[in-house]
Amino acid sequence: MKEAAADEKKMPLLDHLVELRTRLIYSFVAFVAMFIVSFVFAQDIYDFFVRPLAAAMKGQDGARLIFTALYEPFLAQIKVAFYTALFFAFPVISIQVWMFVAPGLYRNEKRAFLPFLFATPILFFMGGALVYFLIMPLAWDFFLTFQTLGGDGALPVQVEPKVDQYLTLVLRLIFAFGLAFELPVLLMLLARAGLVKSSALAAKRRYAIVGVFVMAAVITPPDVVSQIGLAIPIIILYELSIVGARLIEKRGAQEFDDDDYEDIGPEPDNPAA
Repeated sequence: MKEAAADEKKMPLLDHLVELRTRLIYSFVAFVAMFIVSFVFAQDIYDFFVRPLAAAMKGQDGARLIFTALYEPFLAQIKVAFYTALFFAFPVISIQVWMFVAPGLYRNEKRAFLPFLFATPILFFMGGALVYFLIMPLAWDFFLTFQTLGGDGALPVQVEPKVDQYLTLVLRLIFAFGLAFELPVLLMLLARAGLVKSSALAAKRRYAIVGVFVMAAVITPPDVVSQIGLAIPIIILYELSIVGARLIEKRGAQEFDDDDYEDIGPEPDNPAA
């Protein structure tokens, strides 16, 4: 009997481990499938990343990308396929995480967590789109202004970007902006958990602005365009996070009052009456 009781206690943990293995397998299979597809189209994806630079260098004689190691283009395509697969497999991975975690959550916790699960890839995509369509064209035009034609005993200064270095810079910008755009999700989750208050976020606004510009100076290329282009959207998102935190606090207070009202039953009859 004792052994049977012990087995019954161990089974839930074993079931959780089996479920975790299943979710990991599904996530891995989704990533591998997307990696294979991404690797087939890796050159096309890389050409898509190069378009802002090609537009900035349009009309320039000898505009090209170079590589100094024989394996550099191959590794660049591997890197492109990896990050592209990670991006497109994220919805499947997030669904698997949700299916593993959801059974252990209360109904109100599911309602609170589910919107953030959908908002995460959307905000990351918005950050990447801002980089590609606005920041990169402005930044590339700025960098190309440092080219010189030479003459009068001076040698010309012309840019010849390397394949891997350019890809690393593009991915760094995309992930920097994409992760920075997750700020509302992080702050509103903390507000939902009661770890931060909207009043505290508003009071620390000045320090947050300074921290944002310092972070932008560290993770972006050394130019004013990309730094300001990252800092301003984050500051706007910070303000939106304060508004969202206030709404969460009001909703939480309302739910708390409703729960208290439901817990109060009819008063017992007074025996002395």
